[in-house]
Amino acid sequence: MAAKASPSPTSRRERRSLELRERLFRSALDLFAQKGFAETTVEDITEAADVGKGTFFNYFPSKDHILLAFGEMQLAKLGDAVEEARHSPAPLLQYLRSLSTRMTEEPMRNPAIVRALLLGYLSSTPVREALLDMQKRVLALHSEMIELGQQRGEVRDDLPAVELAQVFRQTIFGTLLMWTLHGDSTLEARIESAFNILWMGLAPRNALTSACVAPLFT
Repeated sequence: MAAKASPSPTSRRERRSLELRERLFRSALDLFAQKGFAETTVEDITEAADVGKGTFFNYFPSKDHILLAFGEMQLAKLGDAVEEARHSPAPLLQYLRSLSTRMTEEPMRNPAIVRALLLGYLSSTPVREALLDMQKRVLALHSEMIELGQQRGEVRDDLPAVELAQVFRQTIFGTLLMWTLHGDSTLEARIESAFNILWMGLAPRNALTSACVAPLFT
């Protein structure tokens, strides 16, 4: 998936511009995984992408803005999952299950950028404001998905969707935070364990027993 969703390019120049941005973005992610976010310089990124240093700033105001591009990429995955769930009669759990896989693919490959993102939320840079705004959009999408589950009778409806979405988001965010202390191959298992427990709280009260018994992941 591209760093950020864009309309289909209509000219060779636009296609080349998108390709250059994607090359810079992917080169940066590769270097963050190899060297760490703090240790990677803009010069490292442009050298890996085989472009001039000035080219980087045509697409990203700073190295920190790679974090925003990463966040937008993850947000697009979430948006796609909500859109699929909205137009499909399949159980919501199916989409939540597949979403956990989609959202952990890149973090598992690149723990350094997850740590950098978490630090970005604690910084005082302009990037922090953009990241916080992004979290509002994440919450809105999570709330939409939870509300859809409530309408279908698949999620408890005795609490507001936004409150349940907050718990969902905090569970995933907290799991990511603890995992970054290790940065090993256990992220998927950690997310699975957290989600199994979380689903027992999200499931309708009359479905709680079956939710405890049925395996959520295979």
